Amino acid sequence: MKHEFIEKNVGLLAIFIIIAISFGGLAQITPLIFQKETNEPVDTLRPYTALEMEGRDIYIREGCHVCHSQMIRPFRAETERYGHYSMAGEHVWEHPFLWGSKRTGPDLARVGGRYSDAWHEVHLLNPRDVVPQSNMPGFPWLATNLLTGEDTAAKLSIFKDHFSVPYTEDDIAGAKAAVEGKTEMQALIAYLQSLGHAFK
Repeated sequence: MKHEFIEKNVGLLAIFIIIAISFGGLAQITPLIFQKETNEPVDTLRPYTALEMEGRDIYIREGCHVCHSQMIRPFRAETERYGHYSMAGEHVWEHPFLWGSKRTGPDLARVGGRYSDAWHEVHLLNPRDVVPQSNMPGFPWLATNLLTGEDTAAKLSIFKDHFSVPYTEDDIAGAKAAVEGKTEMQALIAYLQSLGHAFK
């Protein structure tokens, strides 16, 4: 009788459904908060350099993460094409995460070192020069826009203080000099070349 009453009362049924889903979600998510594999960096992970950090911000600004994921799923079709599947421990210092789910272009989680800097530059200027069927837009302004480095030290400090990224005081002090005068193209290429370094 009580079961029938709940099923016929839409509002009450909705409340119980929400409660059941909440408990199920907590049962799946809570253990992950305490697992070493999801909270500690893999042994081979290193922080982004100042130039790579600027490149990462350009990657986000230009919307590269909208078409390119950075998460290789543990399926044979993906690992054979892109490399070792993504591990939580290689993303613990990523804020925000750039995993993504849409692949208009290929996954970039392991693209570092796969192509030369010159290839990346030509590809970013006009993708069809190296991939004729590409529908990716070109980014020619990256070759002329220069970095000032005014905010680079502050970015590293935020990641050090709030996200426990192990930057040293020397890293922060030298951040501006490390990027000043470099082009946005150089920064973005440096970032792309760093992707997947923990699992080479």
